[in-house]
Amino acid sequence: ETEIQVLRGLNLHIWKGDFVAIIGASGSGKSTALNMMGLLDTPTSGIIFLNGKDLSSLTDEERALLRSQKFGFVFQQYNLIPWLTAYENITLPLIFAGKKVEATELEINSQKIGLKERLTHRPSELSGGEQQRVALLRALANEPEIIIGDEPTGNLDSATGNKILEMLIELNKVQGKTLIIVTHDV
Repeated sequence: ETEIQVLRGLNLHIWKGDFVAIIGASGSGKSTALNMMGLLDTPTSGIIFLNGKDLSSLTDEERALLRSQKFGFVFQQYNLIPWLTAYENITLPLIFAGKKVEATELEINSQKIGLKERLTHRPSELSGGEQQRVALLRALANEPEIIIGDEPTGNLDSATGNKILEMLIELNKVQGKTLIIVTHDV
């Protein structure tokens, strides 16, 4: 009934390989901006470009395909499938993208962030921090060019949060991944 103009006037350029932190108060539109950039939401006006291509005319199926090929998401609420194990949740993007699961690499990454022994557990059997780490590994599973994180270290203890941040920084610096992160931390 009431129109709310959240991102009016937003003009943002993010280049390949950038590490961008979006900081702002609750309710300021940070998550909405991420959803627009990640093709999860469609703007009522304006244009979103990716690699010079206007994405405003894509069908829902084309948007979904592009998301599975280019993006990895770490959501604030994790969005894990409750009846799947941690391993199955992590590999879900690969199934959607029609890619092969590299079990060895998944084990190495899960070991790095303390999840190796928890891969057979369902989300309800994991702590909030473990669920967030599963969400991060799921975001990285399809080796996306762009990683979008909504408070990716928000529910983690400082030591684990620092490991996750180091992993993201390494992905950016070594592999040239584009990182777009919403955070309240400065």
